[in-house]
Amino acid sequence: MFPYLLVILLSFSWKIRASAQPVEEIFLHCLSLRSGNSSIAKLVYTQHNSAYSSVLNSSAQNFRFTTPSTPKPLAIITPLLPSHIQATVYCCRKHGLQLRTRSGGHDFEGLSYSTTSCKVLFVVIDLVNLRSVRVDVEKASAWVESGATVGELYYEIARKSVTLAFPAGIGHTIGIGGHLSGGGYGSIFRKYGLAADNVLDARLIDVKGRILDRKLMGEDLFWAIRGGGGGSFGIVLAWKLKLVPVPANVTACLVTKTLEQNATKLVHRWQSIGHKLPKEVHTSFAISRVNSSQDGKMTVRASFGSVFLGTIDDLLPLMEEKFPELELSKQDCLEMSWAESILYSTLFTPGLPLETLLNRSQVSPLSKSFFKAKSDFVKQPIPESAFEGLWPKFYDEEARSATIVFVAYGGKMDEIPETESPYPHRAGNLYTILYIVDWKDDENVNSERYMNWMRRVYDYMAPYVSKSPREAYVNYRDLDIGANDINDHKGSYAQAKIWGPKYFKNNLDRLVQVKTRVDPENFFRHEQSIPPLP
Repeated sequence: MFPYLLVILLSFSWKIRASAQPVEEIFLHCLSLRSGNSSIAKLVYTQHNSAYSSVLNSSAQNFRFTTPSTPKPLAIITPLLPSHIQATVYCCRKHGLQLRTRSGGHDFEGLSYSTTSCKVLFVVIDLVNLRSVRVDVEKASAWVESGATVGELYYEIARKSVTLAFPAGIGHTIGIGGHLSGGGYGSIFRKYGLAADNVLDARLIDVKGRILDRKLMGEDLFWAIRGGGGGSFGIVLAWKLKLVPVPANVTACLVTKTLEQNATKLVHRWQSIGHKLPKEVHTSFAISRVNSSQDGKMTVRASFGSVFLGTIDDLLPLMEEKFPELELSKQDCLEMSWAESILYSTLFTPGLPLETLLNRSQVSPLSKSFFKAKSDFVKQPIPESAFEGLWPKFYDEEARSATIVFVAYGGKMDEIPETESPYPHRAGNLYTILYIVDWKDDENVNSERYMNWMRRVYDYMAPYVSKSPREAYVNYRDLDIGANDINDHKGSYAQAKIWGPKYFKNNLDRLVQVKTRVDPENFFRHEQSIPPLP
């Protein structure tokens, strides 16, 4: 009897010691065993590592999620091989850890490298080392790994051909993985559709650690990853893209007008013109506050930008016919390559070397600051009086660095059905709106002031934008419109029915069905991930 009791006590004692072992040690031991070699240790950063903070913050674009109070990952993995990701997925599942995947760090709510709950233990896979780009000019296609930036993709295309392009966004520091997973619109999307509309194939690691291409994953999952938002279905290693033809030279223009220069009437008129212009014309305008050059007093400025797939001589008569009120002149425009137009549209500095596209630390709009952003879609022209009511909000102290960007839709976007991909914002939209307020408060002590300013502007715009649902763009994540309970392992389906229709409209149900089939235990999850059916 005594030896038997001793065995029980010893066993119980061992279990106590094992359970007391730090989760971090258990996870790292699993990772080492699962990867089959010790080299992965050089790719893992824990909070005991001196380089941990610099690696964590290296591509974090929104400083709201780099403060001391922000929950930090247990470890950051910077894989060199797919097997490193497979090992990480296995060990996170085995030991009950959540997993976040970061490609460029531009997630507006920091969900690719942080969480809202201090109770959650999570690991970050940072794809910074998986960033190869292979361009095939003859086949007009490219394979790009998810850790590459949009700028790195553009640079490799431009290096091989001046008459090929890819219809993604103008922010060249954005990670291609996150960009494609949410849709991705840019300066030629009225001609060729979204970035996600031009994906031909993909290689994805699923919850079981399998590497699946389009054929193996099936059309439903391939549909879901092209616009259904990142972090829900697996980790996409690489994407095969269809490249599109562009002229060797395109035209980029910029016209600025203040309120004293009739900006209100121009803005109001633009609403009825932008979406009807030929597909080759991308047009937008941005609202911000400035000091008037005449008397130095504060005023509001509208900056009208356009990119045209053609020459200045072809664009000017077209704009004179369609939008004479803008008074676009030759002096407002420059001809350049398509890749150069990306830099000009972002930094408004002509003549920058194309190597600037490779600069991951280059400050661009919505990067390396504290900021809050929201989005809207507009289906009917907003009354002039509504714009007149909006301008005074830019005189508030919190609005000193605020911007509202209006981007015309129409063209190819009117021709693609809402169900073609999870991204549903197609025909019927005149334009989309991006609201941004940013601040430089290093201590982040006044964040709530600025965020409340943003919420007041968003509330003010409610009568004039889409309704039932009030639509939003998933790549401009906004936790104000709802979030899953990240501690709910089974999915928070009820919460998703609140925010999901805003991003995906009727496509939400199909996304949930795909999720239920490929990840029924909801391993790949975050505060706005697609849940499985309960």
